[in-house]
Parts: sequence; structure tokens; C-alpha cells
Amino acid sequence: MDEEPARRRYESLHRTAQAQQTGAQIAQAARELFVARGWAATTVREVARAAGVSTPTVYAVYGNKSGLTRALADSADLSGDLPRMIDELETAAGPAGQLAAMAAYDRRLFERAGDVITLLREAGRSEPALAQLYSEGRRRADEVRGEVFGGWPIGTLRIGVGSAEAVDIYGALCNIDVFTELTAQRGWTPDRVQQWWSGVLVRDLLAAGS
Repeated sequence: MDEEPARRRYESLHRTAQAQQTGAQIAQAARELFVARGWAATTVREVARAAGVSTPTVYAVYGNKSGLTRALADSADLSGDLPRMIDELETAAGPAGQLAAMAAYDRRLFERAGDVITLLREAGRSEPALAQLYSEGRRRADEVRGEVFGGWPIGTLRIGVGSAEAVDIYGALCNIDVFTELTAQRGWTPDRVQQWWSGVLVRDLLAAGS
């Protein structure tokens, strides 16, 4: 007697799963085309063809081309595994451990989604909406760092270094350009970059004994 309601419930789950799969297919196709050909040279129709869906489906899922890029930005954020960083921040053994957790997050983000981050920055030079999207990502990252540094006891940071300056120093060291220079141009492994970041951040930000 409950067979029909159960079937309807499972059909709903199947539709949800299918929608998620379709969105993932579109986002992956967009990522590959945008990175290979550039933002301006890629059309929504081409993304649809590469994803194996209709052009109206792309518009239905993401609204427009800028919406597609926002989806890519969201997927980049997921690549860094923010919940993992939060857990590591909460369980870290002091400020040095927290800096290591933040460096590990940035390593994951740049390693897994560096192409998307670079794409947003470059495309943003001619597309104001994308420039804003890129700036929002940087602002959110700075806010997280400021929240962490601002929560440390007085005397944790080096003398003369406030929370705002600590955010600036962190951003100057741990960014996509430094990661790319070291890994793509100088042969460093992502592990080595992460370890170097962790060490230099402790040296440049923390007071002795912190």
C-alpha cells in the first residue's frame, strides 16, 4: 500500500540527484573551456554542447554566463575544504598550528582550483562583474584571517605588527602567484610550498614563544 508514495519519494530524490549532476557537468565543461580558450572567446552555447545539454538548460541552471563563473568560484571555494580548515583551527595547538591550518587550506585551494582563480582575475580585467567576484573572494579570505588574528591574546603577534598588518603580510606571502611561481616555474612540490609558508608565517608574524 505504501509502494506508490515510496516510488514518488524516490523519483524526487532522483530528480534532485540528476539536477546536481547536470550542474556539475555544466560547471566542469565551463571550467575546461574558459581555461583553455578564455572567458571572452567561450559562448554559453559551446558550454552547453561540451556538457551534453541544451543551451536553455544552462540558462535555467545558472542564469547567464556570469552565473556560470560564479558557480566556478563556488566550486573553487569547495576545493579548499573550508570545513576541514575550521576544524583544524579549532583543534590546533596554538597560533603556530592555526597558521599551519590556514597555509594548508590555501595550498589545497591553489593546487585544485588555481586555474579558476587565475581565470577570474584575468577575465575581470574586462568584465566588471567578474572583477567584483574576484575581489569578493579576496575580501572573504582577508576577513577570515583577520578574525583568526584578532582572536589571539595580546602579545601573540610580533611587536609592531597589528591584526590588519598581519593580514597584509599573510596575503603577500600566501597567494596564487607565489604558489604558481614556486610550483610551475621553480619545481617546488605543493608540500614544500605549504611547509615553507607555515615556517615563514610563524617567523614573520608571531612573537618569540607564541
